[in-house]
Amino acid sequence: MAKLKICGLTCKEDIEAVNGAKPDFAGFIIEVPGRRRSLTAEQVKVLVKGLDKEILPVGVFVNAAPELPISLLRDGTLWAAQLHGDEDEDYIEKIQNMTGKPVIKAFSIKTPEDVQRALRSPADYILLDHGAGGTGEPFDWTLVPPVRRPFFLAGGIGPENLRSAIGTLHPWAVDLSSSLETDGRKDRAKIQQIARMLKQINTLEAYRKEREADLE
Repeated sequence: MAKLKICGLTCKEDIEAVNGAKPDFAGFIIEVPGRRRSLTAEQVKVLVKGLDKEILPVGVFVNAAPELPISLLRDGTLWAAQLHGDEDEDYIEKIQNMTGKPVIKAFSIKTPEDVQRALRSPADYILLDHGAGGTGEPFDWTLVPPVRRPFFLAGGIGPENLRSAIGTLHPWAVDLSSSLETDGRKDRAKIQQIARMLKQINTLEAYRKEREADLE
């Protein structure tokens, strides 16, 4: 049963759209220079207050001073910190030890060695992506062997390949952003569409597993 994360939320209208679709996670890019979806910590605090309580807020950081994610995890603004920079094992473990909250570490997948490096991470979850995030392009999924630990799959996932992504790699969660936008803004209809699609895929997968169990 794949979970859904919608990333790059920036405004009240985005919050209203995801509240209507009920993804599992909502992602906010926090204080990342040069990223058009980046918000200040204070802006994120305001938006999270309007987020449905069943949707878990995730902060996306790139080489931030650890005090920033730590403070937002400690005060309850965020459920988890998602790291997209050069953060090492010490950085990850510092956040885990000081907050007791989950850390998601993103990895750019270009070779089989990149996958193995991701699998060795001490992060609670890993995220397999095409690049630094937000490229809107899928990576070569054939590089990924069967993965036992829970992972997020990102990079170029949309309505046209969601079923294939889940059927091929069986991720714990899928992470979407630019494919849910029109003219650079989150599109409520696209968000609703992807949520419905994922629900259908999960229902069919649950039925398939039930049938297989009955035949054993």
